Amino acid sequence: MARADQAGFGVMLPSFDPFRTGPPPLVRGAALAEDLGFDAGWVGDHLAFHPPVLDALGALCAAAAATRRLLLGTGVLLMPMRHPVWTAKQVATVDALAPGRVLLGVGVGGENPAEWEAAGVPVGERGRRLDESLAIVGALLRGEPVDHPGPLLPTSAPVLEPVPAAPPPLVLGGRSDAALHRAARVGDGWLGVWMSPRRVGEVAQRLAELAAEAGRPAPAVLMMVFVHVTGPGDDPEAARAEAAAFVRGQYGLPFSALERWVVVGDEGAVADALAALRAAGVAGFVLLPAAASPLPQYERLASVRALVEAGP
Repeated sequence: MARADQAGFGVMLPSFDPFRTGPPPLVRGAALAEDLGFDAGWVGDHLAFHPPVLDALGALCAAAAATRRLLLGTGVLLMPMRHPVWTAKQVATVDALAPGRVLLGVGVGGENPAEWEAAGVPVGERGRRLDESLAIVGALLRGEPVDHPGPLLPTSAPVLEPVPAAPPPLVLGGRSDAALHRAARVGDGWLGVWMSPRRVGEVAQRLAELAAEAGRPAPAVLMMVFVHVTGPGDDPEAARAEAAAFVRGQYGLPFSALERWVVVGDEGAVADALAALRAAGVAGFVLLPAAASPLPQYERLASVRALVEAGP
C-alpha cells in the first residue's frame, strides 16, 4: 500500500486548461511522469472554476490505465461538495484500477461559491461536512456498512464492493488551524501551498505537536509548488509573462497576488528553492508547472529533482 511519505517528487497532471487550448494532455502527462521517474501524479478538483477542468476521480481512472507504478493523488478532492457514498465508490474504483497506488487528498475549498451553490451545498457547512464525510468514506473504504446519523449527512449504506485491500492514505489540505487539527487527528499527510520555508517549518512543528497530543504519528508534510523552469537561451521575462498568464487563467488573479510563490528560473534556481523547503521539513513535492505546455516542464523538473537529491 502507498504511504503519504512516499509521494516524494510528484507533479500535477494536466487536468485544468488555464490557457484554453483544448482538452489537457492528461494521459500523455501521466505516462511521461512515470517514464521520467516521478513518484506521484496529482490532480486538482473543482466542479466549476476559472478554467475548464476535468473531473478529478475520472481523470485518475484514465491516469491509472496509462501507468503501472506512479502513485495517483487528489490534491485536493473537495469532498464536502460530493456525495460521500458515491465518493467512496469512485475512490475504490480508482484503487481497483491502480491497486495500492491511490493517495486520497481532501480539503474544504471554498474559493468559488458558485460551484457550491451548483452542488446544492452551503459553503458555511463545508468543514462539518468534511468531518462527517471522512467518517462515512473511511468506513466504506474499509469494507464496512455505514449507519451514520448525521446531523448533516445522515447515511445508510451497505458494503460497497470491490473493497480496497487497504484504505488509501489520507492527505489533508488547508492552512487554517482547523485544517491542521484535522490533519493531525486523522491524516497520514498534510498538503500545503503558498508558504515560505520558515512558515513550513512552523507548520511542521505544529502538526507534530497536535499529532502527539492525539497519540498519532506526525503527518508527512507535502508541499505544492508552482514552478516555471527555464532552459538555456530562454528569455526570463517571457518565462515570467507565461507564468503570469497561467495565474490569470487558473485563478483569475493578477500575477502580483501569487508571484512570490511561483518559482521562475533555471534548474539550479528551482532546485535551490525546493532544497530550502525540504530542509524546513517537506517530505514530498507536488510540482505544478506554471506554463502553457506542462509536459516539457516535466523533462526539466526531472533534472531539478536530480539536483535536489544530489545535495549541495
